[in-house]
Amino acid sequence: MLSRIAESLFWIGRYVERADNTARLLDVHLNVLLEDPWVDEPSANASILTVMSAEADGPVSRTDVLHRLAFDREATSSIAGSLMAARENARRAREVISTEVWESLNTTRMELSRWSQAARPHEYFVWVRERTAVVRGLASATTSRDDAWHFLELGRSLERADMIARLLMTRSLDGTAGPDWTTLLRTCSAHEAYLRTVRALVTEERAAEFLLVDRLFPRSIAYNLDMAESILADIEGSSRSRTLAGRAQLALGRARTNLEYSAVREILDDLPFQMQAVQKACATASDIIRDRYFLPDATVVWNQEAL
Repeated sequence: MLSRIAESLFWIGRYVERADNTARLLDVHLNVLLEDPWVDEPSANASILTVMSAEADGPVSRTDVLHRLAFDREATSSIAGSLMAARENARRAREVISTEVWESLNTTRMELSRWSQAARPHEYFVWVRERTAVVRGLASATTSRDDAWHFLELGRSLERADMIARLLMTRSLDGTAGPDWTTLLRTCSAHEAYLRTVRALVTEERAAEFLLVDRLFPRSIAYNLDMAESILADIEGSSRSRTLAGRAQLALGRARTNLEYSAVREILDDLPFQMQAVQKACATASDIIRDRYFLPDATVVWNQEAL
């Protein structure tokens, strides 16, 4: 596969997943601000920008957060910017994606214009989650399980692991106690799966263990790190052991095994550091994948990691 097409597919997967998870994270953040009358809102807003690797200069208002992370079309760290970038990369990979996926991304871009910062944010976030689910569903139903699918899923898996780590970091935001674990499970669409799997009331350690290391739930960090490792193995085949791809697998495997073989209590006691380690592993793997598969001068729209 041409490197420019592989890179476009990789970033389509990442940007669609980023839009979905940013919508989930912001929905939780705004709910916490509404439910806790004692919260230090400027500090909490500055902290959520920090979690999303965005600079915060001076007091940060709710409007600032929504502009920078939800509605700014020029920044790929925002929902609107991610959706625009996904569509542009789809245009560059038009020959390998299905008509249904192309049309769904076009429709999403056109419907963005009806949303403004004055709209009710929760309705916008619900719309974003529905549109990204449509794109993922159509991609799953209409894409052969070849290299095109592998690069789409590789981008999605890395982005999801990174974003779930950022979501869990909201438990330690300055100025607020953060969302409770039931809220986090619901945000990840994990509450019902948790109840069926664990068959017990939600507790801190059980919920954290489910979101961190459950190997069967598709929104746990370990599941997505393992998925990215497996996809890299499929792409490389028998030649993977001494390649750059092998180094990417090593970075992801270390992060995954650190979570799987550490006591949950130890992870919770140092949650920001542990989640930053996951993000670093994803960033390292992404850099190695770029060097291995993508041309350094490939003209792909917004092909830098904004997070």
